[in-house]
Amino acid sequence: MRFFFPDVEEMPVPPGHRFPAVKYRLLRETIEREGILSTESLSPSPSATIEELTRAHSPEYVAAVLDGTLSADIVRRIGLPLSPTLARRSRATVGGSLAAARQALRQGVSGQLAGGTHHAHRDYGSGFCVFNDLAVAALTLLAEGAAARIAILDLDVHQGDGNASILKGLPGLLLVGIQGERNFPFRRVPGDIDIELPDGTGDRAYLDALADVLPAIEAHRPDLLLYLSGVDPLREDKLGRLALTHEGLAERDRMVFQMCRRRGIPVSIAIGGGYAVPIEASVAAYAGTFLTAREVFDW
Repeated sequence: MRFFFPDVEEMPVPPGHRFPAVKYRLLRETIEREGILSTESLSPSPSATIEELTRAHSPEYVAAVLDGTLSADIVRRIGLPLSPTLARRSRATVGGSLAAARQALRQGVSGQLAGGTHHAHRDYGSGFCVFNDLAVAALTLLAEGAAARIAILDLDVHQGDGNASILKGLPGLLLVGIQGERNFPFRRVPGDIDIELPDGTGDRAYLDALADVLPAIEAHRPDLLLYLSGVDPLREDKLGRLALTHEGLAERDRMVFQMCRRRGIPVSIAIGGGYAVPIEASVAAYAGTFLTAREVFDW
């Protein structure tokens, strides 16, 4: 098996910033320490090319990110300090999703220890997302003919407005999301199927909602599922507003992976969300997704 990680230094964020950049390093350490993925199975994510980035983003926006000339308004919308490190990590995140998607088509399952940047739109970033990794991966594979039908299952607690703004209505694509109804973004761009859950939703109601939407993915008959396995539905997440347990998240992942294995659908995993206090709760949930994948796919 082959999985990917952004081999770039941590993003420089001010003390007390809401985005816990340390979580990616902690996840990799946890994954290796607990033997969920071997060191040999982890590869540095390639950096996305400008050609790949401009499949989903305007050339002007890509250039402004890379040369550090974004407007103050867009930097504010992204919510992260603009820096060369942010640009490098953002390119690696996109490259990691594309590499993982290609690998999933070959081996049935892959993923990266980052990704899920579903709030990035064509001309601007938002919500801690600079470039949209899943949109670039989907558009690239469709353009190359590597896949004709792709589904995106977005289980981050925040609705994937960037995914929808870039991808909705394109032939071969299905966008499915389950999110909190009173959470960011407050101006939605609907996907194909959006399930809105009230604050405080727990395991049972969440898993019932997931069971309701999985048949639509099966009916789409995708060549590939891009799975955004957000962990911010977790009860401890300070930005989530839902109340799932670690056991509930594990069962959620199991349902998705079992569907993929049963139907022979290759799946590529991107992680999302993760703002628990302490952050170790989010890291444990991230690691749990890869552990569940290992159990279901038996590698």
